[in-house]
Amino acid sequence: MSQGWNVKRRAFTQFYGSDDLDASLLIMPLVFFLAPTDPRMLGTIEAILEYPKHGGLASDSLVYRYPPESRIDGFPGEEGTFNMCSFWLVEALTRAGRAHPDKLNQARLLFERMLGYANHLGLYGEQTGSQGEALGNFPQAFTHLALISAAFNLDRTLSSRF
Repeated sequence: MSQGWNVKRRAFTQFYGSDDLDASLLIMPLVFFLAPTDPRMLGTIEAILEYPKHGGLASDSLVYRYPPESRIDGFPGEEGTFNMCSFWLVEALTRAGRAHPDKLNQARLLFERMLGYANHLGLYGEQTGSQGEALGNFPQAFTHLALISAAFNLDRTLSSRF
């Protein structure tokens, strides 16, 4: 907790001493590692929501695994955004939204946007390219598991508001 937190970024980062973010940080509240309303988690979510050119990972509601320009994975070529990570963001916002209604509204909006990236059968690929095309493994089971979890938690949270 102490080494993973980056005071300058006001967020958890990819590895100790790093300034880069990683979308896997979004699962911390999903696995009950950290409360979704913990100020450090909220700071991490806000940092991830920034555009990549500002050090974030989100581009029009879609989330990159890690900064797209640094290519720390060693693979050549460009990657798209990762649909599983985008659904993790929806769920992290949903859980934070139980105490912060603005986060819940943001989660709903992002979820609705994500629905538009499915194909005509409602299936998702692993990634979404810059033109909205499916990239990577198709259909991607992990993406669909993240979709189901995000949908279930978003629906349950929205239903409890009324």
